[in-house]
Amino acid sequence: MKILVGVDGSPREPKVLDAALELAKNRGGTIHLARAMMVPVSIPTAVWTLQGEDFSQFLVEHGQKEIALTAERIPEAQRGKLITRVGQPADVLVSLAEELDVDVVVIGSHGYGGIDRLLGTTAAKVVNRSPCSVYVVR
Repeated sequence: MKILVGVDGSPREPKVLDAALELAKNRGGTIHLARAMMVPVSIPTAVWTLQGEDFSQFLVEHGQKEIALTAERIPEAQRGKLITRVGQPADVLVSLAEELDVDVVVIGSHGYGGIDRLLGTTAAKVVNRSPCSVYVVR
């Protein structure tokens, strides 16, 4: 079984990874981690001077460092690819689910308030567009 896990560095991330680890343990499988990088509000001022590819490269490198730390919790025999891309989280996850031909996407749910009510949650967008099953962890 191929499992794609969307990680975002939030406090919910360990619970989402725990659900994926349990799924991989019970069904056997490989866990691929994916992180979508967007422009964070707390971005260092110096980075604003970067443009184009330099800025994208900064975001990807930052995400790769964080995703590598998360991957340490996955037993090596079950660890798959660690992928960081610049883009909207739902778009990145749906694209990777297709590219990697995964069996399931594991993603955390988010509160459904404020802007989420207007635009829809990442989880809802992935559920509606994914080429495979989606396991939403509350």
